[in-house]
Amino acid sequence: MSGTHSPSSRIRMSGRSFLALTLTPEAPLVDWLAALDHQIKRAMGFFAGKPVILDLSMMQADTPDLPHLLPALKERGIHVLGIEGGDKSWPAVAEWDWRESPLGGRASGPLSVPEDDKAPPPTLVIEESVRSGQHIIWPDGDVVILGAVSSGAEVTAGGSVHVYGALRGRAIAGIGGNADARIFTRNLAAELVAIDGFYATAEEMDAKCTGNPAQVMLAGETLVFKPLS
Repeated sequence: MSGTHSPSSRIRMSGRSFLALTLTPEAPLVDWLAALDHQIKRAMGFFAGKPVILDLSMMQADTPDLPHLLPALKERGIHVLGIEGGDKSWPAVAEWDWRESPLGGRASGPLSVPEDDKAPPPTLVIEESVRSGQHIIWPDGDVVILGAVSSGAEVTAGGSVHVYGALRGRAIAGIGGNADARIFTRNLAAELVAIDGFYATAEEMDAKCTGNPAQVMLAGETLVFKPLS
């Protein structure tokens, strides 16, 4: 008896990187939620579509109103990707859909919620090169480096990253959901570039742009490399 074999289906997998915001509630929760509502009112849509880590490190098992915290966040359209800093055995969270926070990750510093009618955020200008091991974080606007960014250094910005010298380290632009941010450099030799959570390593960059003046932008979910004339 002969058997027949159907061809096995190919499973396509790819990696994806996201920037998650972290919310750390404080007691009394009624006041904290009121402050959150004020922030949301200042910048409608700030949390829309953004993954959030709920950090319960400042909560206790008997914190008043704790059972209502997660439902209250969902009512405000805040998508909780994971929970950390607390204990899912607490009776107050017994009814929660408790999702463990993803492993890894690194804090990028506090983020401020912009006001809709606020003036454009300030630009941080660094008048020297960024050395290996240094990490520049500017979550509210563009970062301009008048020198180079060495291998092992990292520049993170809420807006665009401008490097007047060679970019040999890491440049991360558009943290907090700014998909219009870009990366500019006179010499693209980066270890990694990222915009709004989408990244490319040195091996994935356009060979026509490496070693030359270039800009990086985001088109949909793809990083696009273009030469600078």
